Order: sequence, then structure tokens, then C-alpha cells
Amino acid sequence: MKIYIKNMVCSRCKMVVSAELEKAGIKPASVELGEVDLTGDLSDEQLSKLDTSLKELGFEIIDNRKSRIIEQIKTAVISMVHHSDEQQHINLSAYLSQKLNYDYGYLSNLFSEVEGTTIEKYYIAQKIEKVKELMMYDELTLSQIANETGYSSVAHLSAQFKKQTGLTPTFYRQLKENKRRNIEEL
Repeated sequence: MKIYIKNMVCSRCKMVVSAELEKAGIKPASVELGEVDLTGDLSDEQLSKLDTSLKELGFEIIDNRKSRIIEQIKTAVISMVHHSDEQQHINLSAYLSQKLNYDYGYLSNLFSEVEGTTIEKYYIAQKIEKVKELMMYDELTLSQIANETGYSSVAHLSAQFKKQTGLTPTFYRQLKENKRRNIEEL
């Protein structure tokens, strides 16, 4: 039995869900981003209790097909952007079609209908968040960040960054530096 879980998008989320399953006495075959594969079935009562405890932690069991597909799309995009070194070499539509075993046109229409935005815009938003994260560490040049996040050039990254945030990457980096103060200055 597979259970799909909304908002389970990182390694810590997997650990939290795993711990909650263990607390409930449920031993999963695997816990992956957005889904739990169980070795057996759960009773309605067990499922209800699990859903309640997961909701308290900010997660939610998804029980309809469209919502599961949307969550799988989001999980795949997040995984591709934040947890994969291969993102710059993969076409988004081909990646999603292959990963989810659906035609990209269907996935795209469903996502737009339910979320009110396109998969592409969601993907770009995730990439910009990754760029912000990398800029925060201040270890890479903008050129290296563009390369690592799959942008063809710094100009392309800068244009998308400005369109998404209203700021240039350079200005954003300066703001970030001004936001943090030394403990001694407080």
C-alpha cells in the first residue's frame, strides 16, 4: 500500500514522517519524498490516527488521484532542483513524463488547473530559491551558481532572478549581507 503525503519535501521531512510511523507501530518498506510504501494495509482507524498526527506536524495524507499527481509533480521538481546534480542536463518535460509515467501535456494541464500556475513557473521559482540559498553561503561566484543551477549564462539567471524577485542578484546579495549583524553589534 502506498500513502502519498503532502509537504514531505526534504530529508528532515522523511525523518519526521518515519519517526511518526514508528510511534504508530507502522513499519514501512520505504519512505521517499512525498510517499510511503507500506508492506501491508492500514485499517481506516490507523490511517485516520496517522493523518491526525501528521497534520499536527504540517503534513497531510493525500487521498484523491489528482492531488496525488500534483504532489508527485512538486516532489519531482523539488528533488530535481534541490537534491540532484543532474538538473542542468535534463529536459523538465521529459523528466516529469518519465518519472511519473504520464504525458507531459496532461501533467501540465492538470497542474495549471489545480494550482493556478504552470509547472514551468513552479520550476523557475524553485530554481530561484536554490540560487538564493547558494548566494547565502557566499562560496560561489554568480557564474558558478548559474552553472550549478542549470542556467545557460549569468545573464539568463539574472533576468529570471530579477523577474521573480524584482531585484538583481548582486543587489540581493548586498541586502543579505546587510540583514545579518554580528552578535557583538546587538
